[in-house]
Amino acid sequence: MLQYPIERSPPRGSFSDIISAMRILPILMLTALPILAADPIQTEQGKLSGAPGRSPEVRVYKGIPYAAPPVGNLRWAPPAAAPSWHGVRTTTTFGNECPQTLYPANSVYYNPPQPTGEDCLSLNIWTAAKSASEKRPVMVWIHGGALTRGSGGTPMYDGEVFAKKGIVLVTINYRLGIFGFFTHPELTQESPNKSSGNYAVLDQIAALKWVQKNIAVFGGDPGKVTIFGESAGSWSVNYLVASPHAKGLFHRAIGESGAVFQPMRTLAQAEAFGTRAGATIKDLRAKSAEELLKIPWNTAPVVDGSIFPNDIYTIFNQGKQNDVPLIAGSNGDEATSLFPWPKNGTATTFIAQTRRTYGDLADDFLKIYPAGTDAGAEASHYASFRDITFPWQMRTWVRMQQKTGKSKSWLYQFTRITPGPASARLRAYHASEISYVFGNLTGPQPWEPTDHAVSDLMNNYWVNFAMKGDPNGKGLPAWPAYDQREDQSITFGDKPTITTGLNKAGLDFFDKYYEQLRAK
Repeated sequence: MLQYPIERSPPRGSFSDIISAMRILPILMLTALPILAADPIQTEQGKLSGAPGRSPEVRVYKGIPYAAPPVGNLRWAPPAAAPSWHGVRTTTTFGNECPQTLYPANSVYYNPPQPTGEDCLSLNIWTAAKSASEKRPVMVWIHGGALTRGSGGTPMYDGEVFAKKGIVLVTINYRLGIFGFFTHPELTQESPNKSSGNYAVLDQIAALKWVQKNIAVFGGDPGKVTIFGESAGSWSVNYLVASPHAKGLFHRAIGESGAVFQPMRTLAQAEAFGTRAGATIKDLRAKSAEELLKIPWNTAPVVDGSIFPNDIYTIFNQGKQNDVPLIAGSNGDEATSLFPWPKNGTATTFIAQTRRTYGDLADDFLKIYPAGTDAGAEASHYASFRDITFPWQMRTWVRMQQKTGKSKSWLYQFTRITPGPASARLRAYHASEISYVFGNLTGPQPWEPTDHAVSDLMNNYWVNFAMKGDPNGKGLPAWPAYDQREDQSITFGDKPTITTGLNKAGLDFFDKYYEQLRAK
């Protein structure tokens, strides 16, 4: 078996030379095994029948309801138990996407319209288990989309590659936008916990509870569940690691480009914003989904005293998080697709914005992110947005885990530039790592051997982590656990390398900036 140690200078030979070796790593690579013999299978609600995946050894179950439709009086209420059914439910199509406004057609994140409705709390399962007694590791993917868009049925999230490597892969839907985060005094009063908002997080918890009760019949191990997600899905993983309501529902966590260690809104602040809707909850529940989508809303969780007894930074600082092994990381060019340099941007406008934002810290900021020329200001715009929005959050996450937890964590950066006509502009943009993680290098991109090698590497690390709480394994480059004194991370670029002090000057600056905000 090829051993490929990481070097701080590029190793000799092409990285693509390891593709064949990566594809035969002995990580429960299962081929030509029978699908679940008991299909249809019995879940808590009733019997399900799935369908074969692209490979005959994989069975796929789509659109399984994990909670009751959140409609009528259940709109803006904790998820209720999913109803039972008689006979065999066929699960060959994805469930409704939750109500949302689509990305523009010219967006790199655009997906064609799919059936949409408030009856959307469903999940999907890929498994290659041949019996219900196998106890395979389970991975639950939480999709991104700024908590306002997306679904677990997006083609990029197809779980077949994971399933063929011995994982039972689950993707979920959860309430989005105003449906998932609306906060109002009337809702707080009718709640048994005297809180409101955070319904999307409650949905995710309900999905994990469903997994605990039912995943064994799909060959999964409820005692070995990994939650992972990207962007808003990574925020969600961060929320679940922090929330006492999710305790015991998962055993490892992976966050890709997203955490919430900045200050959070209080329940009172969010309720005050909610009253601006200018209607009673009865009237708002009578409105159509289309009408509600037009109401401006600050989509974010709140410190409600229940789901979040405190802000996430404080929960971690007090060591009250769910202490599980963690992988956290971000991409090298997060801002190119999210926050492009404005056409009228200049060094002068960048400096003025910096002084408005950072006040007496502005000079320190401009030393790290200089704006001596318009071109320099543009480069600093992209670097500073990237650092404050993603790498700072992810480094803070692994540092807080090391400070107050007992479980290990691993930090990464993804810098492989996806080939294609937009590669020069977008580079390693936000969410571009997802196809690599899932092993779904499909579509029109002119994929190269290096892309497949990077994908195999990342997918195998993620599989190992789900299996044993450590991404390392035979034949894989050694990835050191995070230690603040060493400040090491792995970079997934054209070749894997160990990086020390990732974006250190900028991330240290934002440590100081947020320390000031917390003091206020």
